[in-house]
Amino acid sequence: MRVNRIARFVAAAAFAGFVAQAGAKDWEQVRVGVEGAFPPFSYVDSDGELQGFDIDIAHALCKEMEVECSLVQQSWSGIIPGLLVRKYDAIIASMSITEERKKKVAFTDKYYQTPAKWVRHEGADVTATAESLAGKTVGVQRASIGDRYVTDNYGDAVNVRRYTSQEDAFLDMSTGRLDLLFADMVPLQDFLDSKAGQCCEFFGPDVTDERWLGEGIGIAVRKGDDELRRMFNDAIAGIRADGTYERIQNEYFEFDVYGD
Repeated sequence: MRVNRIARFVAAAAFAGFVAQAGAKDWEQVRVGVEGAFPPFSYVDSDGELQGFDIDIAHALCKEMEVECSLVQQSWSGIIPGLLVRKYDAIIASMSITEERKKKVAFTDKYYQTPAKWVRHEGADVTATAESLAGKTVGVQRASIGDRYVTDNYGDAVNVRRYTSQEDAFLDMSTGRLDLLFADMVPLQDFLDSKAGQCCEFFGPDVTDERWLGEGIGIAVRKGDDELRRMFNDAIAGIRADGTYERIQNEYFEFDVYGD
C-alpha cells in the first residue's frame, strides 16, 4: 500500500509538472503595443514607418531577449485595454509607472525618467499657480499623466482641453487655440524647437511629483506574465550594460534620459 501511494504521488507530480509546462507561455514571439504619435519617442515618418526612441528601444530589447517582435500601433486612450484583451503582449509607449495603473497591469523596471513642464505663449504674463492660471485653457493628452496632474491640481481654475494625441495639442497651441500646454518635457522641447513652436516657451519649475508622474517610464505587461516581465527587466539591464542604450539615447537627446 505504501509503495502504491508513493507511485501515485510520483505520477501525480509528474502530471502536474507536465500541465504546468504545457500551460507556460513560450515567449519566442512578442507583440509590442506602441503609439506612434508622441515624438521624439514614437512617431510615423514620411514613409509611413514607425520611428523614435521607444521604437528603437523596443527593437533593441527584443534583440537582447532573442525573440521575434512585431509592433502594433494603438491610440493612447485604448492602449491599456488593448493589452488586457491580448491585442499585444507588452506596451512600450512612454507609460509612467503609477499606482493607479499598477491596479490594471504589471510594470518592468523603468527605462527612462523625465520631468513634466508647462508651456505658454512667449511673453505671456502667467505663472504656475492656480490664481495665475485661472480661466486659461490648457491642452493635455487624454488619459495621460499631464491630464491627471492638471485635472487634480488646477481643474477648478482652468479649462482642460483633452486631445487624442499630443501632436493635436501642439497644433492648437501653435495656432492660438490654447493658452497653455502641460506634458512631458522632452516632446515639449521637441515642439519648441520646431517652426510651429517658435510661438512659445517653458515656464515654471520642473514637475517631478511621484504621486502623478510615478516612478519613471516602464514597460507594461499583463498581470501574471511574470516571465515576460523578467525577460524585459534583464534586457533593460543588458542594453544599458553593453552600451546599446547610450547609443540609442544619443541619437535623440543631449542629456541622460534614464534619470537618477
